[in-house]
This record gives sequence, C-alpha cells and structure tokens, in this order.
Amino acid sequence: MTVSNPSPALYNEDLAPAEDRKWGAFSIFNVWTSDVHSLWGYYLAASLFLLCGSFVNFVIAIGSGSLVIFVLMSLVGNAGVKTGVPFPVLARASFGTFGANVPALVRAIVACFWYGAQTAAASGAIVALLVRNDSLLAFHQNSHMLGHSTLEVICYVVIWALQLLIIQRGMETVRKFQDWAGPAVWIMMLILAVYLVIKAGTFSFGSEIPRDVLLEKTKDAGIPGEPGSFPALAAVSATWITYFAALYLNFCDFSRYAKDVKTLRRGNLWGLPINLLAFCLVAGVTTTAAFTVYGEVLLHPDQISAKFDSWFLALLAALTFAVATLGINVVANFVSPAFDFSNVFPKQINFKRGGYIAAFIALILYPFAPWETGAAHFVNFIGSTMGPIFGVMMVDYYLIRKGQLDVNALYQENGEFRFQGGWHGNAFIAFAIGALFSSILPTFTTILPAWWGTYGWFFGVGIGGIVYYLLRMGSARKPVTAR
Repeated sequence: MTVSNPSPALYNEDLAPAEDRKWGAFSIFNVWTSDVHSLWGYYLAASLFLLCGSFVNFVIAIGSGSLVIFVLMSLVGNAGVKTGVPFPVLARASFGTFGANVPALVRAIVACFWYGAQTAAASGAIVALLVRNDSLLAFHQNSHMLGHSTLEVICYVVIWALQLLIIQRGMETVRKFQDWAGPAVWIMMLILAVYLVIKAGTFSFGSEIPRDVLLEKTKDAGIPGEPGSFPALAAVSATWITYFAALYLNFCDFSRYAKDVKTLRRGNLWGLPINLLAFCLVAGVTTTAAFTVYGEVLLHPDQISAKFDSWFLALLAALTFAVATLGINVVANFVSPAFDFSNVFPKQINFKRGGYIAAFIALILYPFAPWETGAAHFVNFIGSTMGPIFGVMMVDYYLIRKGQLDVNALYQENGEFRFQGGWHGNAFIAFAIGALFSSILPTFTTILPAWWGTYGWFFGVGIGGIVYYLLRMGSARKPVTAR
C-alpha cells in the first residue's frame, strides 16, 4: 500500500510498507536454513540431542518444540504479510510511534553483539583450516595484534567485509544469497554425516555413547534432570523454542516480502518443523558417528572437520561452515538492526546505513571479544526481555485489534498511535512487569526456583501479554470525560 502524507520523523523508503513482494515459499524456507544451519545452531542441536538420551525422546522434544516455533512464527509472519511493515514499525501500534524505538534498540543491541560473535565463529572455522599448514600455524602462534593472533584478525576482517557485500543492494540480494547458501549448507551437512557414518561402520542415534559420558558432557548445561528424564526433555523443548526469541520479533522483516499468507505458510512448514527436526537428526547422527570414530564427544562441527584426514573435505567443511554462519548473521543480526537503527532516525539512516552501523559496532567489539567473557550474560539478560515485547505486540495485534491495523496511521506523528506524546504507558508497564519475571528476578535474585530461568522467556511472554491486555481493557472501560 502507499502511505499518504507520512511524518518525516517516522518514514523513509526502507520503512515503508513493502510493495515489491517476490519472496516465494523457497525463499521463506531458506530464511530458516540460514538461521539454524550455523556453527552455533549445530552446537545447540548436538547438545540437546545428548540431553534427550534416546532417539524417540529426541523426536518428541525437538518435534514438539519445532511445532510451537512454527505457530509463533506464523503469528508474527502473518502480521508482516498483511501490513507489509518491518518490526519497529509494527511495534508502533502497541508501544507508540516513538516508544517503539525502545524494543527496536533492545533487539538491535542483541543483534550487534551476536553479529560479532557469529563473525568470529565463521572466521574461526577458516583459521582452523589454515593452521593445518605448518607455516601458517607458526604465523598464528607467533604474530599477535588487538588481543588476537594476526591470522585471526585478518580472517575476521575478511569475513566481516564479505558480509557487507551481501547487503549492498538491499533485501533482494539477501534473498538471493539465502536461496544459494541454504541448500549448500544442507548438502555439506549430509556429506559430513555420510562420511562419518561410513567411517564408523554403523548408523546410530546415540546408543553408542555411554551414559557416564552423557552425564559428564551435560552436567554444566544448566538443564535440570538427567538425560532422558521428563524435566530434561521439557527443558530441551523450551530451550529450542527460546533459541528463536529474537526472530519472533523481527520475522515480519522478511515475511513482509512474501507473496501471500499461503506462500508464507508453505515456506514456514518446510523451513520450521520439517527442516528443524531433520537438521537436528543429522546433527545427532554426526555427533554419534564422530564419537565412534574419534572416541570423544565433539559438539562443534569445526572440531570434527579439523580431524579429517582429507584436506579437501576439511576445506569444503570450513567454507560451508563459514557460509552458513554468514547466513545466520545476515538473517538474524544484520537485517534487524538495519531496520531498527533506521527507525530511530529515519531521515538520516536508511537500511544500508543502519546495517553499516551494526557492522561497525561488531568491528569495534572484536578486540574486546565480549562474547568470550561474562558480557554474554549481560546480553542474554537483555535478550530475555524480548519475551514480554513479543507478548505485548501479539496481544495488541490479535486480541485487541483482531488483526485489523490502520497501516497509514503507523506513519503519522499525531495519529492513532501517538498515545501519550508518542509513548504508550500501558505497553511499558506490561513490558517492565514481564521483564521483572523473565530476566531481573531469575538473574539477580534467588527468590524464584532454579528452573525458572530455563522458562524465563515464556513467563515474559505470558505475564507481559496478560498485564497489557488487562491494562488495555481497563482503559477501554473508563468513562470519557469532557475536556
């Protein structure tokens, strides 16, 4: 749709409702292959596999979690298709035209941190390959700068620069990259699994890993119960669902380009429950086979590829892992802050400039490598506040507004969503109460039980959404007084 007379402080071409909708089901499917098929995604899938204790338990825990993910992504995705707007603009309906900058910046902070972490992971896969050469290994060990080896710095900067090239031409280039990278990663994952299964001489889903080894590998996972127990399976499913907390907010950044709701549903169906379960199964088979071949549990795929006798296979694996990690960085950690920063200063910052800001922050962070320190706890603390934001937005869109939204008013400074000077007090009260139970109390106090933190995001969604609904209903029942 075309926006009429938008306020300059709320509008630019990148934030406008999407009109050129070329994304088919395959492109939506590859949003999910790009988001999950990374070094971090593989590590999480393999870790959760160990916590399940058996193949049947794994299918139940991951399968049920993936179905929940499908439903949640469909909720925010359908809103994106119908309105055509990105996340920070959609947030204006519940948080106010200017208040929406708060949830947008929360999402952007988390994205910038993980942008650097994922870039470091991708460059690490390349370093692991290069140090197989004796000369490069010596260079890696003896030359240092910015708190890292010089080889690590060079690889990080190269990977960092490659990501900038991907977004030079906007979201259409992102779509084309995903459509190529997603299938490539799947092919490499299958090659890795088949290679190890053949070398192991057996095909198994974890039965070869002794229970004492499982207990040792999972003792610090922060998940209650022994592997295979009901508490462990419930926590596995909850952890898998929470892993996508950031994209529950900004999936509309992508779904807004889908042709229609039917296309979105088909892409989500293949990309979420089907693809997620298949990917996790491949990760489980690979981990089990690697244990049989190498005699140890290797949860990181680059650890496995580093042991390959074949230099060619190691090269193929390293390049694929790097591409996979670039994929999730573009999807989860580049597109979102690009729109989020643009939303704060739309007259000065467009999509490209917002992306450059996110990339620049990641570059500045690299010498400090905060993802390798306790700073990760801070980012997880900030990230857990995304639960109440999601609860508030979905309650507002589906329960309060019944899926009907005046899109043009989202771009009007003095329109329907001005609330109190551009800020919606009810949304921020609900957000604060939800964040109290999702992150503040579990992180800084012992008032709540130890298991609470595992489900913190869920409590944030539920409590934030319920409080918002009650406040909105209370406001609607107040009599209107003459002014």
